[in-house]
Amino acid sequence: MTEILREIGMIARSLDSIANIEFKAFDLTRGQYLYLVRICENPGIIQEKLAEMIKVDRTTAARAIKKLETNGFVVKRADQDNKKIKKLFPTEKGKEVFPFIIKENVHSNQVALQGFTPEEAEKIFNLLQRVRKNVEVDWEYVKKGNKRE
Repeated sequence: MTEILREIGMIARSLDSIANIEFKAFDLTRGQYLYLVRICENPGIIQEKLAEMIKVDRTTAARAIKKLETNGFVVKRADQDNKKIKKLFPTEKGKEVFPFIIKENVHSNQVALQGFTPEEAEKIFNLLQRVRKNVEVDWEYVKKGNKRE
């Protein structure tokens, strides 16, 4: 059996480390850029959906969002129909940083796929989507308090 998850982990940690260094100038740390990107792409998203999208628990998401709020990147607004629901929106500061994050993501994708044909890149993408979907089943199961065998 190949150690595909080990390889995926090394790639993810390397890219996360690079991003944390690159985005430090904007006071974005420890993966906060992931949250900001999703909020910019989905203005009005609720915290629970954001946590699910990024695949983290609600406490981790709450901490990251609080830091983004404190640093002026996002704002929470009450839903017009249900005041208990808080929606997340990027601030002007968040919107200004967003294009830089996307530019860095595009660059990282280009570096990662250097030397691959477009067909190979598409195949990798499709295979990784399948891997993610398989893992999501376990993630949902464990998230609900169950134990894997």
